Amino acid sequence: MEAFLTSIERRAYRMALIASSNREDALDLVQEAMCRFVAKYADKPRSEWKPLFYRILHNQIRDFYRRQSIRSRWRIWFKGPDEEESGDCDNPLEAGSDPKAVTPEGQISLDQAAEALQKVLRTLPLRQQQAFLLRCWEELSVAETARVMGCSEGSVKTHLSRAVKTLRDNLGDYWP
Repeated sequence: MEAFLTSIERRAYRMALIASSNREDALDLVQEAMCRFVAKYADKPRSEWKPLFYRILHNQIRDFYRRQSIRSRWRIWFKGPDEEESGDCDNPLEAGSDPKAVTPEGQISLDQAAEALQKVLRTLPLRQQQAFLLRCWEELSVAETARVMGCSEGSVKTHLSRAVKTLRDNLGDYWP
């Protein structure tokens, strides 16, 4: 179980960070997802772990969005101090860059592409973000992604198609 959680923690953190735009919130989301996963599904076969974990993480992120929406509604009425937001965080995709880059120019190019990708991913609606991250980064099947997101396979394909179109339109030179 520990090896499985270790193998997915970095990617799960990136997914949560892109969704929440805040390091502490992302860490909380991943930690809570891992705790719930271990508590409820440790006895399931290993082949089912990945989709189950991402389903839990997806639910955590969706709940986070709901809580944020409710908090922002109350802030308008009470006009209290806003919670500190960290929209200007370090690039979470830098850790995923190739450490064996041959030249500094190549590394700079990779970093710029990763930063551009992160910015565009943050502008996508949550469902498109999740479909893209689960299908393209986590390499889940369409059926597994549909189970994680709690929607039909056709809906996953639609969200992914829209996400890829937006990424292509906005990334231009960086998109392969």
